[in-house]
Amino acid sequence: MIRIGVTGHIGLEPSARRLIRGAIVKELRKHRPVHGVTCLADGADRIFAEAVRACRGTFEAVLPVPEIGAAPEEDRDLRDLLRHATDVTKITVPGLPELSYEAASREVVERCDLLLAVWDGSPEGARGGTAETVAFAVSRGKTVERIWPEGARRLQISPFPLPVG
Repeated sequence: MIRIGVTGHIGLEPSARRLIRGAIVKELRKHRPVHGVTCLADGADRIFAEAVRACRGTFEAVLPVPEIGAAPEEDRDLRDLLRHATDVTKITVPGLPELSYEAASREVVERCDLLLAVWDGSPEGARGGTAETVAFAVSRGKTVERIWPEGARRLQISPFPLPVG
């Protein structure tokens, strides 16, 4: 059984979710039976977990749990997915939350044979984000398959909050 990890964008346009799920399912069907490895972040990671289940595969979760922040159990959608995980590992690194995200993403890479990158190819991103995780996987000699279907879009998030009222 192949172990397939995922890294990918959060903040996806609603219309992109269906496109991405279809592309992931198509890729997973090439590797049956499949076991997924995911951080279950909102966006690509959760779409991946749903696709693994649709392909009758299994998955494990590697959760980044920053010292400061909401407990993962407070997220209802995450709780529902965790019930289906074969294993859950929580990773906390002291300091900035990004350190926990980076550590969890690296653990996903270490546990997988193939990494699916649901990625628009942009080199920009936060520490532990998609671009950095892909670079780490390549440095470790992992096979990386980029998934970004035609028409997929990320949400445009303003760096400054818009005034209300």
